[in-house]
Amino acid sequence: MKTILKTVDLKMTYQLGKVSVNALRGINLEVKEGEFVAIMGPSGCGKSTLLHILGAMLKPSSGQVLIDGEDISKMNEAARTEVRRRKIGFVFQKFNLFPTLTTEGNIKLAENIRRNGASKTSAKRDEILKLLNLEKRLHHKPIEMSGGEQQRVAIARALVSSPAIILADEPTGNLDSENSQIVLNMLQKLNQQLGQTIIMITHNSEAAAVAQQTVYMKDGQIVQ
Repeated sequence: MKTILKTVDLKMTYQLGKVSVNALRGINLEVKEGEFVAIMGPSGCGKSTLLHILGAMLKPSSGQVLIDGEDISKMNEAARTEVRRRKIGFVFQKFNLFPTLTTEGNIKLAENIRRNGASKTSAKRDEILKLLNLEKRLHHKPIEMSGGEQQRVAIARALVSSPAIILADEPTGNLDSENSQIVLNMLQKLNQQLGQTIIMITHNSEAAAVAQQTVYMKDGQIVQ
């Protein structure tokens, strides 16, 4: 099975005045195409820093990050932005939908940013909307939808470009238990039916249970 993401001795050090903070202390992680991986750990363990580096938003202090064969660890900001556009879909805790746009508008905006062919993205959009049970919410704005529905729109937006990886940062953090389970079931369905690779950051063991494997972090290291 193809390796879609790999980190080699990944380290990240922040300088806070005269104090050096080692946020990541040599992370070695390998994710195969089509896997669903949950990353768990207490607050301050380095989960968010790792996610930002895997998402090409931060440059590590040292080590390698390979996404779909491309080493992003030495890239400049412009090159990393291009990788984010082509290879990565993000799902955030706070949804980050444009409030003045409908479901269709939010998804089309993501399509335009990624500049895919219209016919291809139209077919992909219809498939995703059906899989996420959003067909009847196509012309609704975020304020007219529940939190669970908004998060499913955010997932649909992340998927339209057929990214190599979906990075989900506490995707159920702002949801009640019922909507959390719906969103988790949807992510699991996308992984099982579309073969979508997903890496999910979570502190919730129930959320992690839907993943195929769980990676535990502590003090900037993978401990299990």
